[in-house]
Amino acid sequence: MDRSFFDRDSVAVAPELLGCLVTANGVTVRLTEVEAYRQDDPASHSFRGRTARTAVMFGPAGHLYVYFTYGMHYCANISCGPEGFGAAVLLRAGEVVDGVATAQARRGERIAFRDLGRGPARLAQAMGWDRDDDGADMVGSVRRGAGDLAVRSGPRTGITKAAEVPWRFWIDGDAFVSPYKRHPKALASEA
Repeated sequence: MDRSFFDRDSVAVAPELLGCLVTANGVTVRLTEVEAYRQDDPASHSFRGRTARTAVMFGPAGHLYVYFTYGMHYCANISCGPEGFGAAVLLRAGEVVDGVATAQARRGERIAFRDLGRGPARLAQAMGWDRDDDGADMVGSVRRGAGDLAVRSGPRTGITKAAEVPWRFWIDGDAFVSPYKRHPKALASEA
């Protein structure tokens, strides 16, 4: 995929990433689930403006934004949209289609194949991504996969703000989609 694919609204890019193949560090995954985030979205890391941590989200498009969460996990996004507007697509889940042994070594020998990349932290670990990969150019590392997928959208998972926004996209019925979990604080704020 060329840069123009990513240089669009993250909400448009996200569903089109489903089924795409992403290769990095000796592993290839087929994306099965993603979430879109934009600067005008209170759940986005870019909502409060550009910082040293979120600089990649502000462009140019097509670069990896890697962040550390809960003091123990990395998660990875691909920057989208016009330069200067902070947006990205979180890579939530995927099926390892090449480099299974490498992904298994990173995730642990006892991890079930289905769970190698089923969840954003698991996916980042299987791909070998950490903060050193923040800013990596992903153009050329993402290729189109199968077309004509049954794509669903719904509320995002694991966040407290704007959780109801239907910018989580997944391949309907795919065994490699992560389980949906609403953040307990998001539930409390709705009561």
